Order: sequence, then C-alpha cells, then structure tokens
Amino acid sequence: MLAVIAVVITYLLGAVPFGLIVARLYGVGDIRTLGSGNIGATNVWRVAGARVAIWVYLGDIAKGIAAVMVGRYFVQHFQFDLLPIDTFLVLCALAAVLGHVFPVYLGFKGGKGVNTALGTMLVLLPVATIISIALFLIVLVLARYVSLGSILAAVCSFVVVVTQKYILEVAVADIYVYLTGALMLLIVFTHRKNIRRLLAGTENRFSFSSKSKQDRSDG
Repeated sequence: MLAVIAVVITYLLGAVPFGLIVARLYGVGDIRTLGSGNIGATNVWRVAGARVAIWVYLGDIAKGIAAVMVGRYFVQHFQFDLLPIDTFLVLCALAAVLGHVFPVYLGFKGGKGVNTALGTMLVLLPVATIISIALFLIVLVLARYVSLGSILAAVCSFVVVVTQKYILEVAVADIYVYLTGALMLLIVFTHRKNIRRLLAGTENRFSFSSKSKQDRSDG
C-alpha cells in the first residue's frame, strides 16, 4: 500500500505543468495555444524567450529529481518487503515522467517527458546521464534539432547502461536497463511527429536567440 501511495504522489508531482504555470505568471498566456501548443520548455523558449523558459527547464527537471527523492524518503522511513528498493525507485521515476506526459490536471495531454526523465536519471544513473547530455548538446549545436538531440540522448542513455552492465561488467541492477529502455521507447513515442518531420526535412531548427510564433516543432 505504501508503494502505491508513493507512486501516486510522484505521478501527481510529475504532472505539475510548469510550462503552463510559468508562462501564465510571466503574462504569456496559455502556452497550449501558442507556438507548437506543447507545454514543454522548448516551446516556451520559442514563444517567450530564454528568461521565461529557464524556469520551465528547472521546474521539469526538479520534478524528476524530487520524485526519486520522495521514493528514497519512503525507503528510509518505511519498511518495504514486496519490492526491491531499486525497482521501487524506478517505479517512482517512471510515474513522474508519465505524469508529465499524461498529466491528470490537463486532461492527460502534456509534454514530451525529456526534462523530467533527465531529472530522474541525474539521481539514479548520473554517469549515463552526463554522457547523454553531452551528446544532446553536440547535436543541438551542430544540427539545431532539439527533437533529434532528445531522441539520440535517450538512445545513448540506454546504450551506456547496457554497455556498463554487459560489456564493462559494472554492478548495475537489471531494472535500470529496463528503465532506460522504457524511457527511450517513451521519448521516441512522444516525438513520433517530430520523427516524421525530420524524415521529411520539415522539422524546424532551434534558435538560441529568436522567438517564433508559428513554430511547429515540439519541445
């Protein structure tokens, strides 16, 4: 029962729509009606600029970090007999990411889950996460596609964990292979429209300075 309560809490935490909240606080309006219509930080950046978007990035990442910390709090203060600790923490992490993608507060229509997943991974698998962030930044600078960078970073995270466990023989629990695999598939799924535009050559490139009112590329 405690595990269920913790997972529900982390889902509700992950579902907090920082993109919508921050945009409204800055007088931008309903971000769902602007730019790509996505509540993610990238769309906020394009519509309102970096000064506003940075708070969305931080909020979405913080949700992922907080979800794992909530899980660890439960582990430290309550007795768990039915689930291994790593499995329980992974469930909390996944609940937060699914909360961001399918938020109950917004009719289950949310963002892409990348930054919230990043937050969970920073706590659970820091080495794989740092490598994935580096790859994302390289792709963003060279190609200026946020979507492509996000997808490749998710794939990279899975590959790094698999390499650590099965090739380098690092002591990594099986559940983390499943976690990175699940996040990779989820992020590919949430970027399915971006993938079609990438293949068609119609995906919009990210600008570090400009704001676009009619940008169709999702963040």
